[in-house]
Amino acid sequence: MTTVERSTKGPTAKSIRIGIYLNVQADCTSGILPAIRLVAAPANGTISIKRGKVTATNYKQCLALEVPGFIAFYQSRPDFVGTDMAIIEVKYPQGRTELQRITINVGTGSGEQKI
Repeated sequence: MTTVERSTKGPTAKSIRIGIYLNVQADCTSGILPAIRLVAAPANGTISIKRGKVTATNYKQCLALEVPGFIAFYQSRPDFVGTDMAIIEVKYPQGRTELQRITINVGTGSGEQKI
């Protein structure tokens, strides 16, 4: 099992995209989507997964593709500013499993006006 450290940032109480999960085959078509499980929930917000179409150009050997995928979002409590963390397990059909430790910096430096 591989552990991946990732971080992102965004505004308080808004949806922040924290991950995109897909399975692209060598012929640029979609394979079976990975299974996604929340291992450690964030202390100050919620994680939601939506299914959508992912378009990409110049991804591996694929010049252009559109495949189904899962998109993970984080949304903090309305009053939260600071750092939150979640761990998501991603199991790919080929047997590879990844633990993604995602650090989310919430409300830091966004929306403030400089004088």
